[in-house]
Amino acid sequence: MKLINIGFGNMVSASRLIAIVSPESAPIKRIIQEARDKGTLIDATYGRRTRAVIMMDSDHVVLSAIQPETVANRLSDASESVELDEEEVIDE
Repeated sequence: MKLINIGFGNMVSASRLIAIVSPESAPIKRIIQEARDKGTLIDATYGRRTRAVIMMDSDHVVLSAIQPETVANRLSDASESVELDEEEVIDE
């Protein structure tokens, strides 16, 4: 299981992640409010401005204070390290 750092030492499981979106649009704001009402919102911003909204397969919505591009880069870096580890095992 690969964990992705979403800021301030908080991690989410890469395999459970569905989408990483910006919080500016009205539909995303509605999704955040609905998650807050249902109790499935996880605020990992530590009081800072929300810059990324992460949708999980468990219907949880995670708020992060780092840019969506940064989270996506960390996700792709994690998947590349998995591929490298698999290649190293094959070569041995």
